[in-house]
Formats: sequence, structure tokens, C-alpha cells
Amino acid sequence: MTDDNILVAVEGPLTIITINRERVRNALNQATIAEIQTALRAFEADLSQRVAIITGAGDRAFAAGADITEIRVLPGADAARRFSEAAHDLGLFMHQMAKPIIAAINGYALGGGLELAMSCDVRIAAETAMFGQPEINLGIIPGWGGTQRLPRLIGPSAARLLCMTGDMITAAEALRLGLVERVVPAASLMDEARTLAMKIASKAPLAIAAIKQAVNRGLDMPLAEGCMYEAALFGAIAATDDAKEGTSAFLEKRQPTWKGQ
Repeated sequence: MTDDNILVAVEGPLTIITINRERVRNALNQATIAEIQTALRAFEADLSQRVAIITGAGDRAFAAGADITEIRVLPGADAARRFSEAAHDLGLFMHQMAKPIIAAINGYALGGGLELAMSCDVRIAAETAMFGQPEINLGIIPGWGGTQRLPRLIGPSAARLLCMTGDMITAAEALRLGLVERVVPAASLMDEARTLAMKIASKAPLAIAAIKQAVNRGLDMPLAEGCMYEAALFGAIAATDDAKEGTSAFLEKRQPTWKGQ
């Protein structure tokens, strides 16, 4: 699949989505947001696909933010709210998907670009990547989840500091804060992302979906309620054919064959 704003490639059980607006550092306009969501819906519906990777074209930017030319001409508060809600629709869809998404962050991840990366399940960054929520420098606030996802990842104090100063941080600092899970040499970023994606793709797909669901929904629950939710999911997964296959394979000292049933 090829169009103006994104490239989509299927590599075995992996779907790789590349933001293809290198001339504007992969800035996210409304059309690109819609195309990413369409590609992810197709990925989610395809039973042969297990893990998606989102990255940016070139080596300068994952996505350097929302397209400022669109923000500048928003006619008023209602239009601006709809602009924000469209991106939230994508982020919440990613959050609710059964399949995991890896962000391979190859350069600047700023504003909406960082918010897109935070909507993914795992973030791997090139050591040259830079991160920030610079909306304050434009006289606005993060509008695609920055004030909500960032504190959940790095804590409220660090999130307030980044959002209020608009400062950028390095990949090393992002790793220290817990904003990304791995930092790798830029030249090996996609190889590392593919290796991790293939490792996840080799696991039982129903269990992967349940883990994502348990973590994402459990974060919004009190601990006792979250534990009971986990128990319910454990019961459902333990009754699947894949669970029977996995336990049998372990006892028989062989590799399991997952069917997603």
C-alpha cells in the first residue's frame, strides 16, 4: 500500500507503517492521522498479522509534531476541539487494539509525534532521537494526549516540567525517565524493532492481547479491582486451546504451535 502520506509494508507477521512526509519532518496533518488509523484497522483485522511497527521516513524525524499550517488556520474553539478529537480517536483506538504496536523512533518525536509514539505499546529509540512537547512555545497546550499519557509514563512532575518549558530531551534522558524502553544505535533501529516484533509475534496471540488489555484497562482501576480483572482474563485465557498447547509443549520439551484459539 502506497499513498501520499504513509507507506505500509507487510513482512511476514509484521506490518510496518512509515510516515512518509520527510520534506516536512513527517509532520502529522489530518489526512496522515486518518491514513494511519485506516492502516491499523486493516492490520487489526488481518489474522495473519501479529505486530505493527510505526516509524518515520528518513533519519531526521519520527514525526516532528502536528502540521502547524493546519493549526494556524483553525477558525475557532469548536474547530480546534474537533482537530484534537480526531487525533484522540486514533490514540484511543491504538490503546484498545488487541495487537501490539511498536514505535521505532528514528529522530525528532515532538508534540503530536511524541503523542503518537506514546500511544504505541513499546517505544524503541535511536540514540540520536529527541523528544518534547513544545506546544507551549506556540501558546497552546498538548492536544493529542500529551497531558494524559506523559504523566502516566514518567510521572506528573516530570510531565508538567516538559509541557510547561517546551524543552527537548535526548534519547538517553527519555530512557532514564521511562519514556522509551530501549535506545539503540541509529543504524540498527529497524533491525532491533523487527527482532523485538518477531519475538512478540512468536508468542500466543490471545495471551498477548489479554496482557495488553489487562495493563491498559487495569491502570484506570483501583488495585483490588484490577487484580480481579486480571483473574477473569487469566481464567478465560487458561481455557483456550493455546494454553493447553503451551503447557503441553513445556512438559513435552518442544516448541508450541499457536492457533489463536
